[in-house]
Formats: sequence, structure tokens, C-alpha cells
Amino acid sequence: MSATISPLAPKKYPKMPAIEGVRIATAEAGIKYKNRTDLLAMVFDAGTTVAGVFTKSKCPSAPVDFCRQNLGAGKARVLVVNSGNANAFTGKKGRASTALTGEAAAKAAGCTPGEVFLASTGVIGEPLDTAKFSHLLTRLVKDGKPDLWTEAANAIMTTDTYPKVATATVKLGDADVTINGIAKGAGMIAPDMATMLSFIATDAPIAASVLQDLLSRGTAKTFNAVTVDSDTSTSDTLLIFATGTAAKRGVPDIADVKDARLGAFRRALGKVLKSLALQVVRDGEGARKQVEVTVTGAKSARSAKRIALSIANSPLVKTAVAGEDANWGRVVMAVGKAGEPADRDRLSIWFGDIRLAHEGERDPAYSEEATSAYMKRDEIRIRADIGIGRGKATVWTCDLTKEYVAINGDYRS
Repeated sequence: MSATISPLAPKKYPKMPAIEGVRIATAEAGIKYKNRTDLLAMVFDAGTTVAGVFTKSKCPSAPVDFCRQNLGAGKARVLVVNSGNANAFTGKKGRASTALTGEAAAKAAGCTPGEVFLASTGVIGEPLDTAKFSHLLTRLVKDGKPDLWTEAANAIMTTDTYPKVATATVKLGDADVTINGIAKGAGMIAPDMATMLSFIATDAPIAASVLQDLLSRGTAKTFNAVTVDSDTSTSDTLLIFATGTAAKRGVPDIADVKDARLGAFRRALGKVLKSLALQVVRDGEGARKQVEVTVTGAKSARSAKRIALSIANSPLVKTAVAGEDANWGRVVMAVGKAGEPADRDRLSIWFGDIRLAHEGERDPAYSEEATSAYMKRDEIRIRADIGIGRGKATVWTCDLTKEYVAINGDYRS
């Protein structure tokens, strides 16, 4: 955790309500960090369903493999997360440590290892010594309290400068259900399940297959539309747990993804996911500005997203934003290199509401003064209209500052 909090941190945090059927505990296990919590246990009532999406990395961490294996059964009783060590690229030792943690957590929670979910974040390639924390799990499971959501978000941070939480309450049928979420992530973040860990819980009674559909669709325009530095982590994990306890208050069981009553819940889940995804971007390592990149007029939505990511991931575009330099030529460069259909002579570019380039050349009404003033803001919007179709997409990123290099130059040592 960085000493200085990002200037883009939220000014105030939502009060996180308890969710019936979820209990939370954290501890200081001293895995890498001193004098801060680095271990989280979330315990769920029997009957809790689960769904998840994970990194597409071909070098996934041991906990990602462990979760994927357990996800098929769709049931969860306990989640254990540690920070300071990713337990990735740790070979047989990594598999042994997830197995040991799974067994210790199952014993503590009185369930099977198949109902345990694990996540680890931190340094890659260092074996994770389960002896440092497995003995703490019995106490954590026993001591869990329902209202420790912000403490949970603190325990999973690495280079984050602030905890990331979001909540929503929405009607499902005739009664209210709550959705809470936490996330961590600041660097090595790119779409493909942005580098990060995120855990969502709700008291809604929703079948695992429906949860999976909601989550997979919900990530497309949220977590899979953010990038800090184009690097996809080995450990990306997003899990959603539904305790079903709201059924006692008359909330209907949802077993079909086409159930018309799901509309409001789907929108609320989307809001929680988007809030967490943007908090991750706003805490990008060394970030001083949030950047929204929208591409319109592309051949297809997919093509628009690829061009938007080409712009958002360009170090030259991101350093120009950091330097408050209205260098739209770099956006032209990023559109051109994206490998997607584009027409130089139809391209238009905006920074905010100021059009800088139009039909393949500088806009005749362009004002350097007005654009330079716009670049001083801490939220910058870049739009490129490709001029050849109707495809559009939006992604979010941050600027690239000297601090990013400083943080990542000595992260491991």
C-alpha cells in the first residue's frame, strides 16, 4: 500500500450494509507486509451459490486453477484471500499450498474443499508458505462479523492506495435485495478480467447458472473495459456469491436467466461492477488523471473496442495526458496501428467537446489555448470517430506518470 493516497480517490465511501448469510474476518499474517492486514476470510451460509470469471492468461496462478475446478458445482461456503504473494508460477508447491489451504478452510468452516474458494495477490514466483496463515483460519471463520466490508477491502490491497467498495440495493420481485462488492487493483491491469481481485455478494436467491450469465455479461463493459498498463495478471479473479437469505423475506427464487424480474438486479449489478472497475483505474499506479476513450464510427463494436484499447494502452497517449499536452497526433498514431479498418481521410478526433482533427487534417477552428486548458482537468475524455461504420465502444484508463515507473521499478525488491 502506497504512503500517498491517489488524488483520484473517492472523497467519501458508501456505508456498506451487512448482507445476511455473509460473515467477514481479517488478520495480520505477515506474508509480505508488516503492520497491516493481509488475510481475509468470508464465510457463507449453507445454500450459497457462486459464479466467477478469471484471467485469460496462459500462466494462471494456482488459486485460479483451484477456483475453476470448484466452480462447476456452483456451491460456496468460504473464501480465503491473501495479499503479498500471488502463488503464481510456483509449480507443484503452488498446487500443494492451495490444497492445504483448501483443506484447512474446509475444516474450519465445516464444509468440503469443493466449497472453498481461494485468491492470492502479490509477487509472482515466490512459493506461498501456508504455515504462515492456515492456523489462523479456524479463528477467522469463528470470529466473522457481517459488517466488515471496508476492512475486507483493506486486507486484499497490494500497491493500491485506497480500499475499493461499492453497494446497491434493488427490488427483486416485491422485496429489496442488496449487492456489495470489493476490489483490489492498481497496476498490471488490462481487459481480460482486469488484474485484480473482486468479490461480490448478494442475499438474492439466484441459481449458479443464472449468476454466471449475469457476471459474464456484466464484465464486458466494466472490468473488461479498463486498462492501466495493458498487462493482464496471472491472478485475475472475480467471484459473485448469492446467499439466498432474502427468500425468507419473500424474494422469488430465480432459476432462469430469462426471468423478467431480473432486469433491475442486472442493472444494479452492472453499476456495482462499473463503480469498482473505475475505482481500480483511478488508483492506477502513479495515476493523476482518469481517461475515458470512446471510439465511434468503426466497422463493428469489436473493432471499435480494439481501436479504443490501442489508444488507451499507448504509452505515448498516456504520457501526453500526464504532461497535459494536447498531442492529438498520438491518437492518430494509435488508431493507425490498431490493425483495424480505418480511413485516414475520414478520421475525426475530440478532446472533451473540442474537435482537434477532422477529415484527415487539423480542424480549422482548433484552439491550442482552449485545449491546453482542458488538459489540466483530472478527468479527460478522448473520442475518435473512424467514419466508416456504426461500431462504438468505451474504455477507461489513466495517465502514465514517473511514479508508475518508480513503483514498478522496485516492486519486488
